Amino acid sequence: FAISRDTNSSSDRLHLALGRTYHHRSGYVDINVKMGLVFGLLWLFNIFLEGIHCQGVYAPPTVRIIHSGHACNVEEERYTERVYTIREGETLELACLVSGHPRPQIRWTKTAGSASDRFQDSSVFNETLRITRIQRLQGGRYYCKAENGLGSPAIKSIRVDVYYLDDPIVTVHQSIGEAKEQFYYERTVFLRCMANSNPPVRYSWRRGQEFLSQGSDKGVEIYEPFFTQGETKILKLKNLRPQDYANYSCIASVRNVCGITNKNVLFKLSNKTASPTIKLLVEDPIVVNPGQTVTLVCVTSGGDPTPTLTWVHSADELPKKSVLNGGTLTLPAISIEEAGVYSCVASNNVGNPAKKSTTIVVRGLKKGRFWITPDPYHNDDNIQIGREVKISCQVEATPPEELLFSWLKNGRPLRSSERMVITHTDPEVQPGTTNLDIIDLKFTDFGTYTCVAVLKNGGIPEISIDVNISSTTVPPELTVPQDKSPLVVQEGDTVELQCLVSGKPKPIILWSRADKEVPMPDGGLQTESYDGALRIVNVSREMTGTYRCATSQYNGFNVKPREALVELTVQYPPAVEPLFTEIRQGLGRAFTLNCRMLRAHPSKVLKYEWKLGTRLLTMGQLDQRDETDYHVRALNREGYGEYTCEVTNEAGAGACRFLVTGRAYAPEFYYDTYSALWQNRPRVYGFKLQWTQQNPLSVDRIVAYRLGIKQTGQSRWWEQEIPMEGAIAKGELITHNLTELIKPEAYLVRLTPITRFGEGDSTDRTIRYSAPVNPHLREFQCSFEDEAVCMFTQDKRDDFDWTRHSAATRDTKYTPNTGPSSDRVGSKQGFYMYIETSRPRLEGEKARLLTPTFNVAPKSPYGTVTSSPTYCFGFYYHMYGKHIGALNAYLRQKGQSGADSSVWTLVGNQGDRWKQAKVNIHPTASFQLVLEGIRGPGIEGDIAIDDVTIEEGECKDPPHNSKCFFLGVGGGGHDLYVNQIQSIRKRQAL
Repeated sequence: FAISRDTNSSSDRLHLALGRTYHHRSGYVDINVKMGLVFGLLWLFNIFLEGIHCQGVYAPPTVRIIHSGHACNVEEERYTERVYTIREGETLELACLVSGHPRPQIRWTKTAGSASDRFQDSSVFNETLRITRIQRLQGGRYYCKAENGLGSPAIKSIRVDVYYLDDPIVTVHQSIGEAKEQFYYERTVFLRCMANSNPPVRYSWRRGQEFLSQGSDKGVEIYEPFFTQGETKILKLKNLRPQDYANYSCIASVRNVCGITNKNVLFKLSNKTASPTIKLLVEDPIVVNPGQTVTLVCVTSGGDPTPTLTWVHSADELPKKSVLNGGTLTLPAISIEEAGVYSCVASNNVGNPAKKSTTIVVRGLKKGRFWITPDPYHNDDNIQIGREVKISCQVEATPPEELLFSWLKNGRPLRSSERMVITHTDPEVQPGTTNLDIIDLKFTDFGTYTCVAVLKNGGIPEISIDVNISSTTVPPELTVPQDKSPLVVQEGDTVELQCLVSGKPKPIILWSRADKEVPMPDGGLQTESYDGALRIVNVSREMTGTYRCATSQYNGFNVKPREALVELTVQYPPAVEPLFTEIRQGLGRAFTLNCRMLRAHPSKVLKYEWKLGTRLLTMGQLDQRDETDYHVRALNREGYGEYTCEVTNEAGAGACRFLVTGRAYAPEFYYDTYSALWQNRPRVYGFKLQWTQQNPLSVDRIVAYRLGIKQTGQSRWWEQEIPMEGAIAKGELITHNLTELIKPEAYLVRLTPITRFGEGDSTDRTIRYSAPVNPHLREFQCSFEDEAVCMFTQDKRDDFDWTRHSAATRDTKYTPNTGPSSDRVGSKQGFYMYIETSRPRLEGEKARLLTPTFNVAPKSPYGTVTSSPTYCFGFYYHMYGKHIGALNAYLRQKGQSGADSSVWTLVGNQGDRWKQAKVNIHPTASFQLVLEGIRGPGIEGDIAIDDVTIEEGECKDPPHNSKCFFLGVGGGGHDLYVNQIQSIRKRQAL
């Protein structure tokens, strides 16, 4: 029913279903399996004994989060969430462990700790999430999401709680009350202590060396205001007494969580304690010219403790070029943008901060404009002899009260008279405007009138505006050239929309979209033009529409605006889909290519051409349809290549591209192999490499795989070809054993499928050596050859440590007559662990070495262990020397608070040779083994261990070498047989 292909064997393993005839690669075999009930039961029993695991290869993702780094505390599996506590500034490291096939893609996301579980845009696509020097704002809920296209994505989360404690701050407030008609005078002082922290801070107060508590002094009250929710603590000194003048310390504590020590602040309360007062040694406002240097001086006039002075700017931060020296702020070469209100703030945490401000005014003139208003009493837009005309002039001035206007006619000063009336608008209504009213216009009034604006204290260039009044002064008119509307352009061109302006003077033209809600190309709602033209660079299809040009009152007539419309049409080539698609096909197969037009302008008269490379295949016209197909009835070798479908209109072409190839898809490495890594010799290890083939039936049969392997960090590749006989089924698990891998090196493995088309897509994975520790223990071996020592750890509560050692690197000054001269297999280059008993070690001191933590495989469907499983714990020891102490082995189990259980012990000199120890252990929960060496009465007492093993089952002699192989689910498997295998596994587990 299923095939597991082992490339290291001479043939595949076929698992036969009842009543079928099978063709084996080595020849034709006719098997009538109706009698196979007995055969099948015997074979199933053999499966049961051999421990064969039948499993579906393709599986949806599962995920779990493990933690490392500098965690203070991890509360595992609360009812609602997992909480990972870390100190601010430490390194957060979370690993997302996934299973499932194909290998799931991992994505880390974060929410800000709110009720919303929506993912943020920022993500980390990596198994390990690492944040160095984590900050408080980076706390929150972190999600690991794994998906591989099968089933629903697997999501796990953990809440990261960042702990911190800032320095506390003491602020002092004083209230003074006086009862009417009495000579009773009350003075009360409040000392308020505040510190930002997580978790909530606890406060305590000390006066001098005396700790203050509620009730310890009748003149002192300690309380926490309700509204502060415990974030502040107030010390109330009622009716201040002489003894209350003292040094007060506020101690902020988070109870040493995460190793965060207490922080305190000292405040000296005296009869001189007072809130700050300040003086500004400057005028208000300060009026300066651009480019001048401004110096603001602020001094303290009172306050104890001595106040600190700072300057702030109303608009934003202080200018970058400003210089701050104590209470003096210097602004060199000030600009108009740096004008505004500047405030000096003094604070000493007593009472409220003192603040005084001044305003800096930078003088200037800008934006001079004019407009002409014909006689408002007649419905006429033209200037006429005998009627009134008004000329208005406007300038923006700072400060506005310094603005002065004067008028000239033909260069000569003009003064207000009965016919030439000069007025100035109220600055508070429309600041910076002057008007010249000409009553009863005469021919002699024609000429050039000049409006001159200056600031009365000088230092700023004046602004002058010339306005010509003559018989040719007429209101404007707008027209659009015939060839400028409608205007048809290609997308990406530079286009100029034109409105011709007649009249004198010519006003500013305002361009906008006819639909006033639609913005202009520059993003604004209006665009000014002084010549009537609107230039658009790199025009896009979104800019198609109607544009309005209108006259402005500025620099022209103050009459009803003149308007004109311009139609703009932007043509663009067809947008098609797909832009690019790769199609993988085997020879002799049929397929169809489809190209669809999404949008185009103009959308009529669309032509298409199909090409293979540069060779034209077919052509035509899209009339009522918006798509075209090309059919390949039987693919031949010449049919491989890039197919192009071009759809064209007047604006250009859009192209669909299809790459037709016979390349095989990439293999999918199988990461959930049980006991993938093994070691049968001290310095090398093997790895069971397993994979499935992605879409194996899409292309021609895969005839072989090219296997490349190299050590990480090296450049040289070793390659070999793995032949494949027969077709590979979808989901078929292929196995190839890698041997002679050098410990503890890591290797990069590359796998490339080969068909008669050639090489397909490659897949890489990295193989790293680690001690064969499994989530549920089956077998563990460690010979201490790698520096990681198979994840053994030193007990932090012992007296000294075990040492990893090799006889080849042993110090020439080593103690003679004790310790091994080689490792357990006799190699001087091999490593082992030993205790060094030379000075300063003392008799009775202990060194403890801890194995990794192993999980006991649950034996019931509810995850509990119904009976104690048995494991064989073995190791080699060397105890040679006249001062040998003792070697002990203990079993340490999770959840058992009592002492470790002794499982083996040996005392005294055992001779200059390695010996093996084995003992059965019966853990009921996750466990560790503890190897304890005890120093004897002298320096000739070194004890060594090597080749530690833990195997499932009782100890046997010689050690049992179990056989195990995997079954992969093939394309023609029978569900009934799968269920039988699974039920046997369940019964075996029970």
